[in-house]
Amino acid sequence: MGMPGSAGCFGYPFSIFFIVVNEFCERFSYYGMRAILVLYFTRFLGWDDDLSTTIYHTFVALCYLTPILGALIADSWLGKFKTIMALSIVYTIGQAVISVSSINDITDYDHDGTPNSISVHVALSMIGLALIALGTGGIKPCVSAFGGDQFEEGQEKQRNRFFSIFYLSINAGSLLSTIITPMLRVQACGIHSKQACYPLAFGVPAALMAVSLIVFVLGSGMYKKFKPQGNIMAKVAKCIGFAIKNRFRHRSKEFPKREHWLDWAKEKYNDRLISQIKMVTRVLFLYIPLPMFWALFDQQGSRWTLQATTMNGKMGIIEIQPDQMQTVNAILIVVMVPTVDAVVYPLIAKGGFNFTPLKKMTVGMFLASMAFIAAAILQVEIDKTLPVFPKGNEIQLKVMNIGSDGVNISFSGVMKPLGPVSQTDGFMTFDVDKLPNISISSNGLQDTPVTNTFELGQRHTLLIWATKYRVVKDGLNQKPEKGENGIRFVNTFDGNITITMGEKVYENITGHNASKYQFFTSGRQSFKINSTVISPSCKSDFESSSLGFGSAYTYVITQSNGCPGKEEFLDIPANTVSMALQIPQYFLITCGEVVFSITGLEFSYSQAPSNMKSVLQAGWLLTVAFGNIIVLIVAGAGHFSKQWAEYILFAALLLVVCVIFAIMAQFYTYINPAEIEAQFDEEEKKNFDKNNLYDTLDSVSQSKM
Repeated sequence: MGMPGSAGCFGYPFSIFFIVVNEFCERFSYYGMRAILVLYFTRFLGWDDDLSTTIYHTFVALCYLTPILGALIADSWLGKFKTIMALSIVYTIGQAVISVSSINDITDYDHDGTPNSISVHVALSMIGLALIALGTGGIKPCVSAFGGDQFEEGQEKQRNRFFSIFYLSINAGSLLSTIITPMLRVQACGIHSKQACYPLAFGVPAALMAVSLIVFVLGSGMYKKFKPQGNIMAKVAKCIGFAIKNRFRHRSKEFPKREHWLDWAKEKYNDRLISQIKMVTRVLFLYIPLPMFWALFDQQGSRWTLQATTMNGKMGIIEIQPDQMQTVNAILIVVMVPTVDAVVYPLIAKGGFNFTPLKKMTVGMFLASMAFIAAAILQVEIDKTLPVFPKGNEIQLKVMNIGSDGVNISFSGVMKPLGPVSQTDGFMTFDVDKLPNISISSNGLQDTPVTNTFELGQRHTLLIWATKYRVVKDGLNQKPEKGENGIRFVNTFDGNITITMGEKVYENITGHNASKYQFFTSGRQSFKINSTVISPSCKSDFESSSLGFGSAYTYVITQSNGCPGKEEFLDIPANTVSMALQIPQYFLITCGEVVFSITGLEFSYSQAPSNMKSVLQAGWLLTVAFGNIIVLIVAGAGHFSKQWAEYILFAALLLVVCVIFAIMAQFYTYINPAEIEAQFDEEEKKNFDKNNLYDTLDSVSQSKM
């Protein structure tokens, strides 16, 4: 039995405005936290990329596995309103905990800017993520279903529009948070040492989650609230179990067949429950192919972002970072949802085409498949511009003369002259089994042979001054990640030098040696040289050239009259393919999302019986979790030498699944659960009246006797 709903506004209940604002704030909180999570793992906790990616996808999968728990609590015990309120509190605490976990100063006992007990931060962050997964997953199926509950019979059009507005609020929150939280992260904050401001970047999403909870509670008096109807899932499980067991007992031919396998439960369970379970199982059966869509869709945050790191983010006067390309999806959603809802669907209806929900979802899957075809074509073009790196049994070598005199390099008798402070043209690739004999000569002095054990699959730089040398392993055998630029320094002085570039320090670079690469975003970077071997009167402040995306440079710190200078050498060229070329694939997958995801939400609600709406919403969200698991399996099992081949595989798999789903959809019959339940109510009322009549007649006949 539901409580009376609120008054309306433009045909909509007032209560849904609280629900939409609540969803906007909650999605801002979730996506804002998620936008910086991988960077928090790698840069604050110090995890490698593989561990960070695994924990990230495990967390996302968990967020979409817990909805089934939230649905069970809502439909069987607390009801949707109390479930949302209780788990939102858990959610807010989780956001606060992960914000606290990122405070460097809580374990930085010696105030050196590095936590002394990283395990404390790891433990706190894992507790926070577990609470967030429980909170966000638990309320997911309840909020959308609770919004649908606010509408009366006959308001199907408004309810369908609500699911579009609801989805729009999700993406508006996502869009703003993915822009704002990375900006907060790059701020410097801290008590004893200034660090990237993760506490603020996590703290703002935590505050928005608290606002979300407050807004939801403020609308309490306006909501229609339906009481939970007992442990419905236990009844469903027992009914299904009894039907299977009963059918097995009566498997011989002497027993007549029944119309549906669940009809074998009629000996023990009433027709209403059996009918409700039939509704749910028919929809859940349709859900089986759907995880494949999400397996492609969720790669926007992984594979597509990695693809963007090999591209150029300069678009006219605007500069886009690789992880910001995901905002294209949210921007397009904000534009596409009202356009499709107000323009595209009405035009299709006027054309006389019956564009049913399942047909919309089929089109959505096809569009997502085409998006990955577009991604594969783009990847082929990117691959043409990428530098060649050494394979397993190869090494690459570049020779750099850092001395003030010219030298000659001999490769098995083939001479290569090098002038002062210069290098060979690019890297030379050698098979380790066919390495040439390398020797150095300068100013007629005796040749100096180069004897060194090179590391397989790596790039090396041979530093030469006069007839002395040092072989340095570059440590870069791929493009710099996240579209950043690698910078290293070579010291030509005899003593140590320390270089500060931005917030990063190259400490104590020894004489005639190279530092390790450190990574910077695009634009010009200033650096300062400090050393006891350099006179204080010398110039010590310098500036790099304008850095692009995905490049690597070596800066040789030269000396002239005891003062430092700089010479720049290119190690890896910057990316040349524009990130703007990713927009077509984002457009295709966003169009697919609009017709697939919003339709799926509304379809799940409209085809569910009144006491199982949250459960069916949870089933829908469960397909997202399985989609993430598919990505982990395929990425782990399939080792593709070319990334475009993986894109083609995913596109082909979704096309096959799309055809299967289209065939399954042909056999689905749409129902109105409210009408079916109304028929049962009417029959129960008639039976009740009939029983009352018999009781009255019995009492009359007994009084006459």
